[in-house]
Amino acid sequence: MNVAVILRQKGRAVTTASPSTTLLEVANKLAAKRIGAIVIVAAKGKVAGIISERDIIRCLSTHGAECLTRPVSESMTRNVISCEETDTLDELMARMTEHRFRHLPVITDGALVGIISIGDVVKHHVAEVTMEATAMREYITHS
Repeated sequence: MNVAVILRQKGRAVTTASPSTTLLEVANKLAAKRIGAIVIVAAKGKVAGIISERDIIRCLSTHGAECLTRPVSESMTRNVISCEETDTLDELMARMTEHRFRHLPVITDGALVGIISIGDVVKHHVAEVTMEATAMREYITHS
């Protein structure tokens, strides 16, 4: 299974914000949509960064509540690690584990086309393992 299959099932909608959006506005958007990260998009749709709940907590811990009025560009992760539609579940799991994050923007030909969360990866991995186990049981009982 690869990213394209996951996106076909979950959809390609991505919540985004501009670099000038305040951290409080981003936090409100995260809460309202019940999501863990927002992709920050600059002019012409170019991915400029990503901000997660963890990033907001770190900023609050370091700078206090006044950081909520600052632009998200001051707190976002700028070096965004992404994936492509051809990447497999195993590749996603390895990348997320290695870099210790839970969201991967999906980029195709330089454009943002989706986002994959650790929840998406786990859900599809469990489905894949279940399907394999069922196939093995059927093979054993019919042999």
